[in-house]
Amino acid sequence: MSKAEEPQTREFETKSAAGTVAIGRKLAELLTPPRLLILRGDLGAGKTTLVKGIAAALGAAEPDEVTSPTFTLVHEYAGSLKGKPVKLLHLDLYRLDAERQLDSLGLEEMRTPDAIVLVEWGEKFKSIRKHADGEIVVTSTGGDARKITFTLN
Repeated sequence: MSKAEEPQTREFETKSAAGTVAIGRKLAELLTPPRLLILRGDLGAGKTTLVKGIAAALGAAEPDEVTSPTFTLVHEYAGSLKGKPVKLLHLDLYRLDAERQLDSLGLEEMRTPDAIVLVEWGEKFKSIRKHADGEIVVTSTGGDARKITFTLN
């Protein structure tokens, strides 16, 4: 593997939900579209809290407007990055368990040149792992403290 092909990894630590939102704001600067990233972490780890910061940094939504798409599966927000329009799509696939269930979502159609697609529980699906540009792993380290690992392939 050449140097250019090695995954790029950055780690962050936070001690609060507000800190997790702030890290999301920082990560937004690194998410040049098109991107498909898996958001990994246990239930309640802070994945949606991180998306709140990303959406806010893109001017796509205020943090309190971003909620988990657990039952709707997809939330779409319109924002901008470096003066260009960007779509932020936040998916939560927790309730799905078969690849065939992904077909009705139209995931391939979501992957447009101006889109950042963040998929919670995407690691459960081979097709998503295969097409992902990287992942963001949110790990609870006790109380409100979190370790956030961002990897681009």
